[in-house]
Amino acid sequence: MLQKRIGAYVGVDPTAPSLHVGHLLPFMALFWLYIHGYGATTLIGGATAKVGDPIGRLQSRDPMSKADMSLNITKVHYQLKTLWTNLDTHAPSLGYEKKWGWRRALWNNSQWYSSVPFSEVVHKLFTGIRLGPMLTRDTVKRRLDEGQGMSLSEFIYPMMQAWDWWHLYSSPKQTQMQIGGSDQYGNIIAGIEAIAHIRTIQPHKDEFPDTLLNLPLGFTVPLLTDSSGAKFGKSSGNAVWLDPFMTSPFDLYGYFMRRPDADVENLLKLLTFLPLSEIKEIMVVQNEDPSKRHAHHILAHQVLCLVHGTQEANQTQAAHKARFAKPNGVFAVPEVQSYPAEGPADQELAARFRTDIKLPRSLIMGQSIARILHAAGLAQSISEAHRLCTAQGAYIAGAPGQKPSDTSALQHEHLTFTPVKVWSAKETSRYLIDDKLLILRRGKHFVRVVEMVEDEEWQVSGQTYPGEPGTGVVRRVREKLEALQGSPKVTFDQSEVADVAGKVSQVEQEKKLARKSTGNSSRPSWLGRGRQR
Repeated sequence: MLQKRIGAYVGVDPTAPSLHVGHLLPFMALFWLYIHGYGATTLIGGATAKVGDPIGRLQSRDPMSKADMSLNITKVHYQLKTLWTNLDTHAPSLGYEKKWGWRRALWNNSQWYSSVPFSEVVHKLFTGIRLGPMLTRDTVKRRLDEGQGMSLSEFIYPMMQAWDWWHLYSSPKQTQMQIGGSDQYGNIIAGIEAIAHIRTIQPHKDEFPDTLLNLPLGFTVPLLTDSSGAKFGKSSGNAVWLDPFMTSPFDLYGYFMRRPDADVENLLKLLTFLPLSEIKEIMVVQNEDPSKRHAHHILAHQVLCLVHGTQEANQTQAAHKARFAKPNGVFAVPEVQSYPAEGPADQELAARFRTDIKLPRSLIMGQSIARILHAAGLAQSISEAHRLCTAQGAYIAGAPGQKPSDTSALQHEHLTFTPVKVWSAKETSRYLIDDKLLILRRGKHFVRVVEMVEDEEWQVSGQTYPGEPGTGVVRRVREKLEALQGSPKVTFDQSEVADVAGKVSQVEQEKKLARKSTGNSSRPSWLGRGRQR
């Protein structure tokens, strides 16, 4: 590493709809390499998640549906993008200015598993693997002796992980180091052995000579555990999620505030970029008056800067220091409900835009894609959504260029977006995953994973969506006016009065414009059908 800018990677299988605090430890090791000029790659296991890592399990994982897989991959993909962006923003405040050597990448292993023939994997990889050593692995022995046995797919999971490493190792940027938790030690060793074998059968062996500077390296980090010593994770039931809608920034901050005093110094070393000398000074102040939890606040703030951004970290810290009562809502700043009409649609704003939502079947299956985009908050109005479709400024998960009758290219294990066009309602149904999931995107960062629910379930939920028939502000005020005849106690909210005034003004303005351009008083675009408002 003193002689060569080696590349490193961390892989994560999207077996849950969010990363959790336990994932931060291997990521931190990767981030440290990145800010010191080494190539860094994060890898999403879209293909390996279908199998599931058998480590630590006596039973096989429950199979995931295509819809769940697509949801998890989408959310984890954009969480990783957010982490990288926050790191680039946060590092300069700690004295690490971004330089030319900083390079990073985000991959999904389904990208090569979907294109590499299985016979090539068998020839290059399986021919050098012996069953004896694999049968002696602790995971295999425990499953055979104490568990329900092991499927062949789980048995070769380490080889799938090894093939990922070989693909990254043999790329032009040559990713030589794999970073993982200490429980991944066996899988990493299997990868090192696999790379050593494949190098010997390559047609051009001189490309990867067996020298020190081409050595594959494994680097393991300790597992983050709770106070009882249990590993963090979905299967353990104690995960602290990085998704702000699953664990709010306020609760994430509070989690670190509750860490035992004896653990804080170590966590500062593991989960922050603060120099050791500064951590030492922080602990001096902490020990002078532990009740003020000086070190806890710094730890929580630094983690939130990385996970949710500096603005959210500052506001959450202020809320905690001001009081220990949970604020209303998930965010210290308001949740973003729709794509911003004005101002930058940046990643920090998109972090407050809930990824997964539900919409009724009657909308998804019976209305135009423009109405769906408006209902999903990706357009301020139906007319704007139409313009967006015409300009191909919105995207839907699916493969571009396919025939209308061909759905084989809709692969749920990785994200492929195609521009949305003005098409009929039945065209939208082709992009449904498992007949219930629709993935939409506008710009680089604003994503909606829409779950289609039955109309009865939607009505029971009491929710509404933008443009939903019968929910317009004019209709609501009219209903109150009708009720006023029999009940003099009916009152009007000031915001409703203002909304109606604004709508009336907009109607008059659009009528004037319509008369000038066409000579008639055509219906304003925002009204849609008469009964809707």
